[in-house]
Amino acid sequence: MKYTALTSKIVPLSSENVDTDQIIPARFLKVTDKAGLGANLFADWRYNGDGTPKPGFILNQPEMQGRQVLLAGDNFGCGSSREHAPWALTGFGFRAVISTSFADIFRNNSLKNGLLPIIVDRDTHQQLFSLVGEDPETQVSVDLSAQTVTLPDGRKVGFNLDAFSKACLLNGVDEIGYVLGMGEKIAAFEARAQAV
Repeated sequence: MKYTALTSKIVPLSSENVDTDQIIPARFLKVTDKAGLGANLFADWRYNGDGTPKPGFILNQPEMQGRQVLLAGDNFGCGSSREHAPWALTGFGFRAVISTSFADIFRNNSLKNGLLPIIVDRDTHQQLFSLVGEDPETQVSVDLSAQTVTLPDGRKVGFNLDAFSKACLLNGVDEIGYVLGMGEKIAAFEARAQAV
């Protein structure tokens, strides 16, 4: 799916050092298909042992449904490498996660799976938590082309992203899809190489 600009309310999750096992517990990793993983996002935090939802957990609150931006604590996605973590987040409906830092492997897996990890400075991060605390309906706008997040007061905060990841997200392709899209150029290169 091509990544377009989005405006969304925010789901705040201030816990720091949230690891991939908390994002999607290991017992759900037996699948190779993304389907249904969103239902198990933060499963141990969302559900009691009998499978009933924990009403106090943020994702179980009805007003949080449909939100596309997760505001996470520092060092989000640490721990073991599992592509299932961004699969679960996108399966739930998130398109972007804002934090002050991400574990490298989680960040790379996210970019390859249509989830935009956005790093902001600590002051902006704290401002967003404060705004959502004061007004849970707070929205931000994410513009991938411009590489900015627009805050409710209109201030635009830039974020860094390498050109290759940006191109893949904007075109809705992963690395293989990107290479397949270069078919004509590859064929032309091979023809020139054979002619030599």
